[in-house]
Amino acid sequence: MKRELPPATATKLARLGVRSLADLVLHLPLRYEDETRLTPIEDAPAGQPVLVEARVRRAEVTYRPKRQLVVHAESPGEPRRSLVLRFFNFYGSQLKAFQRAADDGLLLRAFGEVRPGWFGAEMVHPRCSTAAEGEPLAAALTPVYPTTAGLGQATLRRLVQQALAEAPLEDTLAEEVRRRYRLSAFAESVQLLHQPPPGADTQALVQRSHPAWQRIKFDELLAQQLSMRLAYRARRARRAPPLSANGPLLRRFLGKLPFRLTRAQARAMGEILHDLAAPHPMQRLLQGDVGSGKTIVAAIACLAAADAGWQAAVMAPTEILAEQHQRKFGEWLAPLGVRIAWLHGDLSRAAKRAACAAITAGEANVAIGTHALFQGAVSFARLGLAVVDEQHRFGVQQRLALRKKAAARRTGGARIVPHQLMMSATPIPRTLSMSYYADLDVSLIDELPPGRQPIKTRLVSAARRAEVLRRIRAACAEGQQAYWVCPVIEESQQGDLRTALATYAALSAELSGLRVGLLHGRLAAEDKAAAMADFAGGRIQLLVATTVIEVGVDVPNASLMVIEHAERFGLAQLHQLRGRVGRGGRESACILLYAAPLSEPARARLKVIYEHSDGFEVARRDLLLRGPGEYLGERQSGAPLLRFADLAQDEALLEQARAAAEWLLEHRPQSARDHVERWLAGRQELLRA
Repeated sequence: MKRELPPATATKLARLGVRSLADLVLHLPLRYEDETRLTPIEDAPAGQPVLVEARVRRAEVTYRPKRQLVVHAESPGEPRRSLVLRFFNFYGSQLKAFQRAADDGLLLRAFGEVRPGWFGAEMVHPRCSTAAEGEPLAAALTPVYPTTAGLGQATLRRLVQQALAEAPLEDTLAEEVRRRYRLSAFAESVQLLHQPPPGADTQALVQRSHPAWQRIKFDELLAQQLSMRLAYRARRARRAPPLSANGPLLRRFLGKLPFRLTRAQARAMGEILHDLAAPHPMQRLLQGDVGSGKTIVAAIACLAAADAGWQAAVMAPTEILAEQHQRKFGEWLAPLGVRIAWLHGDLSRAAKRAACAAITAGEANVAIGTHALFQGAVSFARLGLAVVDEQHRFGVQQRLALRKKAAARRTGGARIVPHQLMMSATPIPRTLSMSYYADLDVSLIDELPPGRQPIKTRLVSAARRAEVLRRIRAACAEGQQAYWVCPVIEESQQGDLRTALATYAALSAELSGLRVGLLHGRLAAEDKAAAMADFAGGRIQLLVATTVIEVGVDVPNASLMVIEHAERFGLAQLHQLRGRVGRGGRESACILLYAAPLSEPARARLKVIYEHSDGFEVARRDLLLRGPGEYLGERQSGAPLLRFADLAQDEALLEQARAAAEWLLEHRPQSARDHVERWLAGRQELLRA
């Protein structure tokens, strides 16, 4: 900032993300208060704050029912109307100020809500100021800003006005862009939002549909798009090892596949292999619904690395999912002579040292594991491809740490970085793909393998639990298997929830004769592996589990799932859990047990999951209900989400911003850089993680 602020004020502003004049200009109001007109006390509408004028008659401190400052006033005109102002938190200086106002017969302007009270109209904790006879009213609506403890609205308003006077407000948008999208000027927009004139469309301002808000939201989305595209271009300028798209291992594998890839799988495979063959790093997101067959596409990508003499790393968020990958990759790739190293918590020290040594020496073509893959003991001889499954469950630094495991190899003076393939079975809504994932290429598997039976979803009240038990017994009697999912492991502060331990004990008694197993996150790794092996082998008929089975569990004979306290789960979790059944040829069902009464948000979630089986539609509805946080996971690394634009409402603006970003980068690169600097000011990396 041009002028030096007191350190305490600067610290408070920094908590709001305000560090410069440009930040102050873009620190826009949450709402407005109308102090441009006086309302007669008797005409004040209920529940709406207004500005009234009254003359102070007396002020006193009373103690009934508790200590409070009471100011008695009356309107200056005829007929006189009484008004009482009450303050439950006050200073002695306020009492003296009101008493002086009474002695001098001063007019008082009070802004707040007028309510009926014991002595007629009253206001509780209004904002007050004295006024001379005929003193003009405010010329603009009064902005109310986001703030933090110790930073008052008056201080913020003063600082913003200084910033508007001192900061450069020239337009960063090329005139062609403004004309094409009919956008108002930047200076005009921020001035209006900070100081709306009397008669401004208050409703449009509050709803953020005013043309000035449209310009600001467009600018914010454009800055995000530009930052993402610049990151994409920077990544394309780096060097990566070209990996074979048609090597002997890959040809043998595809030739021996006992089934045909779906059209969507074949399309995704083609896109990935095309990228891997290029000399710059692939940064691709492979997304597809639960059970759509992403794992085999990832295995094909790993074979391309092995064919070219490079290594691949496959990182999963849970040991159960990592173990499933190890099992599948072993079935598919080991017969081809591909050596797989598996790093997991159950390894002995000697076995872990041997696995790490094989990775370091380049003897292991593929390394599979959880977070252990980027620990200090692990180093790769020739890491050419990093695959991150359920990528939203990993933080930015964790994904970067895996990428940095590539040895510092150089070709022609350039450092070689590995290709990266991220996978997600939580479908990402289109607006998020266009915004927060705009720096990635996206491959989509939008069809399920043939033979998959649709899953029937049933909503059942917990009061009908006995019927559900009979359903499980009947299914198991026919040779089927079932899951029973609980939200927590053991008793906690949420004492009304059925826990996995209590449910396991209860079901073992209620379903005597059935083989009931237990699986949760606190079990030792070998116990978890044993429980899953017993369930997969049919030795357990009913598996009581927590959400540890949300991903990575594939038991085709399991055709029934019960989710207890389904109202406590998010939509993405419910959809993922439901996808654990329906993996065989038998008709499957997911029973959502809920405890009445349901809150409105819980009712809305259960309605969505009951009515929709398509993961992309579930994701779209989830975005509308809860916003983008669930899908981004830790992608933002602490960066705020969009402050002004709303992806659910502003999709049309997002489309325009995407097109404008491409045009600016091509035709007006300096304008693009100026725009990013105004909005992100060195913080672009937070959006590119």
